[in-house]
Amino acid sequence: MKTLIGQVYMKNKALRVICFIVFFLVYLILMPGCKKSGVADDHGNGNTDDTPSLSCTATKADAENLQLFPTDNAWNLDISSAQVDPYNSQIIAGFASNVIKADFGSGLWEGAPIGIPYVVVCGNQTKYPVVFRSNSYDGNYGDESDAGPYPVPLTAPIEGNGGGDSHVIALDKENKILYELYNASVNNGRWEASSGAIFDLKTNALRPDGWTSADAAGLPIFAGLVRYEEILKGVIDHPVRFTLPSSKVKPAYIHPARHKVNSTGGQFSSLPFGARIRLKASFDISSFSATNKIILAAMKKYGLILADIGSNLYITGAPDERWNNDDLRQLGQVHGSDFEVVKFNN
Repeated sequence: MKTLIGQVYMKNKALRVICFIVFFLVYLILMPGCKKSGVADDHGNGNTDDTPSLSCTATKADAENLQLFPTDNAWNLDISSAQVDPYNSQIIAGFASNVIKADFGSGLWEGAPIGIPYVVVCGNQTKYPVVFRSNSYDGNYGDESDAGPYPVPLTAPIEGNGGGDSHVIALDKENKILYELYNASVNNGRWEASSGAIFDLKTNALRPDGWTSADAAGLPIFAGLVRYEEILKGVIDHPVRFTLPSSKVKPAYIHPARHKVNSTGGQFSSLPFGARIRLKASFDISSFSATNKIILAAMKKYGLILADIGSNLYITGAPDERWNNDDLRQLGQVHGSDFEVVKFNN
């Protein structure tokens, strides 16, 4: 009897050991997949639905699946049938002979990618403090900036590789929040900038009246960029950011812009920040490439929105190696005289 009990005991003990080993191996296999990563890697690839998920990848294409601001927001407004401004002729005369210039493309210009770059990040992207400061390029607008911290990877591309305006843009695709910096640089494991702005893309909230952003007009930059991913999608569904010289910009702003500069444009012969011009419906785009037709169609439906001081009729986009620069230069067939001003004067 003792021998029989001992045999049963030994057999059960062996089974317990086997079970323990099996459960331990299962634990080792499953736990890494169940563990939530609290911090993303620092390349904007950190964590796709409405809330930060356990596993996430972020690509530029993801940005085109997001609704940028509510449908009734000014950035989503079709202005193709809006009234023409009563001072249209005087205003257009100021840049009638100038042509559209795509201030973006492939390759390098003076050693840097052409355009304003951006990254798309996940909800668990590491957030970094931003120190607002002045430098030799521009002043400190920290008193008109959002404090942060900002989930902008320290490896995020800087416009111009740090020369000129040095914009940096990160779009949190899970929380639907846009982060933008101006005159930015990385120093001691944190961002420094002249100004910064945070936009909740789920709301119509504007910046405080009189505040700048990473753009002179107090507008979001990303919302107005021409992006190659939009070409793949087949439609640009927003106004395109553009610039004019100070002499053609009124020192004023209209909705949705929030900030003005000391420009020198005349009262009825120039545009305020936030104003739109649209490509005339009669302008024939049939001879242009498929890519340029998408850009020109957006100019007819959503127009161009004035956002900063710069060169005449320069439109802004993001750099991408898939752009054909020779093709983009064909937009130079479009003159200022081919546009009309959307009414903002009474």
